[in-house]
Amino acid sequence: MSNPFFKNNGPILILDILKILNINLTDLEENAKINDIKDLSTSNELDVTFFHSQKYKELAKKTKASFCITTEFLKNELPTSCVPLIVENVLVSVSKITSIFYPDAVNDDFDNSVINISETDFKDKVIYGKNVLIGKNVSIGKNCKIGHNTIIEKNVSIGNNCSIGSNTIIRNSLISNNVKILDNCIVGKHGFGFFPNKTKNLRYPHIGIVIIEENCEIGCGSTIDRGSMSNTFIGKNTYLDNQIHIAHNVKIGENSIIAGQVGIAGSSIIGSNVRIGGQAGISGHIKVGNNVEIGGGSGVIKNIPDNTKVMGYPAKNIREFLRDNK
Repeated sequence: MSNPFFKNNGPILILDILKILNINLTDLEENAKINDIKDLSTSNELDVTFFHSQKYKELAKKTKASFCITTEFLKNELPTSCVPLIVENVLVSVSKITSIFYPDAVNDDFDNSVINISETDFKDKVIYGKNVLIGKNVSIGKNCKIGHNTIIEKNVSIGNNCSIGSNTIIRNSLISNNVKILDNCIVGKHGFGFFPNKTKNLRYPHIGIVIIEENCEIGCGSTIDRGSMSNTFIGKNTYLDNQIHIAHNVKIGENSIIAGQVGIAGSSIIGSNVRIGGQAGISGHIKVGNNVEIGGGSGVIKNIPDNTKVMGYPAKNIREFLRDNK
């Protein structure tokens, strides 16, 4: 599921997409249309997807998309039902096409639709502090509290028995019951997604959302970016300490505990029952298994299997780390 809050401008003629990508294909129906752009696993017939790394070849083999933006080197991994669209830079091309389907997702300016909570139907349903602002398309459940100077921007659903701290901003997020988001958090804003250029860096749209399941706690000063092509997800009963950064598309399982100043880079997957010590860093597109313990200050730059304890930089089995650092 991508962002249900952004309007999809599709369907779009495949010929228009080919023109943007500077691709010339024959034997296509002139009136053929594409409904959406999605990742490999969620794409359906009449969608376009993308495939830019061998890491995702197993997903590529199973994709249901009709078209795939990819490279000459990777095209043979796709099923015969999926037409490869060969480009030099896959992610730049994806950015261009996503901007056509979802033009409103490129920028992330402040929400000027917000009004004071005292002017909304929530004034008699929510316990709130001073200067609380609420945007459009917001729902808030029973027995919720919102602290001073907090802004619930457009496109947010908050469940029952939730506590939102002061000086916090939330948008493009689905928050389940019994969730605590403490002071000075930013949830659901645009991720750090762009392509460097000497004249002007190219931003790409983030059309995903943030999903926080029940009984989670997000510590003070933490930031959780919404997904780019998929969603950022925090599993139930997971606790984040203060000043933690969760980048776009990150998935964190259930019952995990992450200590302060940890950074998890984009598209990494963290399993359930994981413990991460303070100031550890997880590189992008990494998979950390279930029941893993990562020591404080560690740098994780490769996948970690289930039931493992690691420490150091690069993170290694804790027995090896202790042996090498006697």
